Formats: sequence, C-alpha cells, structure tokens
Amino acid sequence: MKYMEGKSKNRLIRRLKIIEGQVRGLQEMVERDIYCIDIIAQTSAVKQGLSNVEDLLLENHLGGCILSQVKSGQMNKAKKEILKVYKLKRK
Repeated sequence: MKYMEGKSKNRLIRRLKIIEGQVRGLQEMVERDIYCIDIIAQTSAVKQGLSNVEDLLLENHLGGCILSQVKSGQMNKAKKEILKVYKLKRK
C-alpha cells in the first residue's frame, strides 16, 4: 500500500532537504562560534520547518489513510488514529 502520492512525497522530501541544510548550517555556526542569538534564530527556523513537515504529513494522513478507513467502515481504527495524532501534535 502506498501511503503517499508522488506530489506530496516530493514536497516532503524537498522540505526535509531544506531542513537538513539548515541543521548543517547550525553545526557550522556552532563550530565557527557565531553569536548565540543568531544560532537561536536559526534553530527557530528549523523547528518551524519541522512543524510544516508534520502539517503536511497530517494532511496526507487525514486525506488518505483515515479517509480510506472511514470509507471501508473501520471507524474505530480511524478514531484511534485521529486521537493518537492529536495527542502527538499537542506534545
């Protein structure tokens, strides 16, 4: 079973590569002893990027997996997964 369509998968991969570059940049900033506030600003950008990745994954999951479960009558499974994702997102 495919969990993600090509367009969504490509968007996620693109965003993850951007985050990967940002994290490498953070390491370089620490190695070069860059001003702490500048590093914190960059960590904020990384956190926002990860949050955007989570949002895309959630959108994909709700629009694909959960919708399929509901259509096939697996209401309890769908409900449990929605609650699980909700609890994870609140952390």
